[in-house]
Amino acid sequence: MSEPQKTVDDRSPIRIGILSRGPKLYSTRRLREAALARGHEVKVLDTLAFAIEVRAKGPKLYFRDKPLRKYDAVIPRIGPSISAHGTAVVRQFEQMGVFSLNSANAIAVARDKLRSLQVLSRHDVGLPASALVRSKGDVMPAIERVGGAPVIIKLLQGSQGVGVILAESTKIAEAILQTLQSTQPSVLVQKFVAESKGKDIRALVVGGKVVAAMRRKATGDEFRSNTHRGGSIEAVELDEDYERTAVHAAAIMGLRVAGVDMLEASDGPQVLEVNASPGLEGIEAASGADIAGAIIEELEEQVRFPDVDLHQKLSLRAGYNVAEFTVDRKSELAGKTLDELALRERDIVVLNIQRGGVAIPNPSGKDKLLAGDTLLCFGKSLVLRDLVPAKNKRKKKTKKA
Repeated sequence: MSEPQKTVDDRSPIRIGILSRGPKLYSTRRLREAALARGHEVKVLDTLAFAIEVRAKGPKLYFRDKPLRKYDAVIPRIGPSISAHGTAVVRQFEQMGVFSLNSANAIAVARDKLRSLQVLSRHDVGLPASALVRSKGDVMPAIERVGGAPVIIKLLQGSQGVGVILAESTKIAEAILQTLQSTQPSVLVQKFVAESKGKDIRALVVGGKVVAAMRRKATGDEFRSNTHRGGSIEAVELDEDYERTAVHAAAIMGLRVAGVDMLEASDGPQVLEVNASPGLEGIEAASGADIAGAIIEELEEQVRFPDVDLHQKLSLRAGYNVAEFTVDRKSELAGKTLDELALRERDIVVLNIQRGGVAIPNPSGKDKLLAGDTLLCFGKSLVLRDLVPAKNKRKKKTKKA
């Protein structure tokens, strides 16, 4: 069990470790400058210089073979080449009660392209049709399932456009996949969104808010818009749909800081990737926003007011529980105010209403519930069971001969 995260007094400086292999890299340097400007103690720590010691009741970390000094928080900047060791180090900090701006689990999920798509697919987020190809016999069915050629072929691990290939025809796709499968057991095939060729949007989400966004455009015949490949960038004001999608995707992935890449499809935003260690240079230059400062502000907020596990803290009394559910249009709740529903008289407290991309914390009795609202409630388990919509039962399928 991990140690509880320690709170820090508002007036005291926070001792921050930035986990990064490159102290001179723009993002690392900006985060350090922003932390120092706000009066905190900060040190850049090479992630590969850590040694982990696992023992009963005493998880420990060593840095360059010496016991690590105490830190209040860490900011992980974990590159793809050191994902396994990097997330292990972050996890060890968490076990020691040190706050990590992005959790080890969230970083690991975001780094795996297939796993992140699987997590996002359970929610109301636009995604390009994708299929996993593992054998030669899967190639044609996979291409057909995503809508036919042209298709995008991706390695499950990769960043900055590495391992991303556009196959213009089925024959080319087959040849590429067969070549890749000689070294990569599994490859992703994705629908190619023609109207978004050569451009995408990156939104930088910090603490549940979009603090900046930019449009990236490829140059020449290049279809990948990554700035590392010579793409151009420009600031962009997101409309409500794109902003809501970016915030929702980051929340689903459990990331407090995330770069959410979206395609501008004809039917709305489609999430390509959610990056747990987004670079700051391009988007700060394009937008003029102090993103590093916003990240340090979010860290301050989290360290001084740590996350609380509501299920553990509020479900202490037998017969009480916490529930989060969406109001169905046929529900008794839809179209009525909290006063009309008299939920408090039934020993139910609505802690938060999520409506689209807007949160209504501690709602009043005059607030009306609408179909599609997501409620976070605490109260009697028996009453909550009646309020939470019953899940659709899976129909039994008869086996075909």
